[in-house]
Amino acid sequence: MTPREREEYRSLRATIRERGTARIWLFATGFSVWAGLTLATAAVTATPLAVLLPLLVLAATFEAVFALHVGVERVGRYLQVFYDDQWEHVAMQFGRPSGAVRIDALFLAPFLTAVVVNLAPLLVARPVPVEWIFVAGPHALVVLRLVTARAGAARQRAIDLERFKQLKVAGISRTHHGPTAEDAEVKS
Repeated sequence: MTPREREEYRSLRATIRERGTARIWLFATGFSVWAGLTLATAAVTATPLAVLLPLLVLAATFEAVFALHVGVERVGRYLQVFYDDQWEHVAMQFGRPSGAVRIDALFLAPFLTAVVVNLAPLLVARPVPVEWIFVAGPHALVVLRLVTARAGAARQRAIDLERFKQLKVAGISRTHHGPTAEDAEVKS
């Protein structure tokens, strides 16, 4: 491994570590802001549409957590293919053994619970049926997004791994920085 490659490897491992930590802090902070907004909505607001602001914060928090998670996974697959990173190989093969504790990197259960709890202020506001439609619709869309993102994330490792393998076979290497003089001669 060249000094440049070693530095890239170290930087990418640090990226995984830092983004993993950021994901957890982002979840905790976003959830705290959402909880505060939900309590304020329940205590102060009489209009049913007010629950959409906390829902927006909740959805934005999930999207940020999701983006960090997918990015970390993608960096891991890159390291696995281009650096033959043994940790990444073992982690991917290890998977989720039967009976083992499961960790949810996307915090799906808390997010789904929060979407339901976000509707609680409506019990005080007593919306009419039309308001229920306008309020329940966005909540249903957020639930749909949570579930589809989870399904997509479950497939993403294998998809990214395959794509990086294709790039490696195609001659894209970790040291390739664009067309070289040799590439120009081959095309002529």
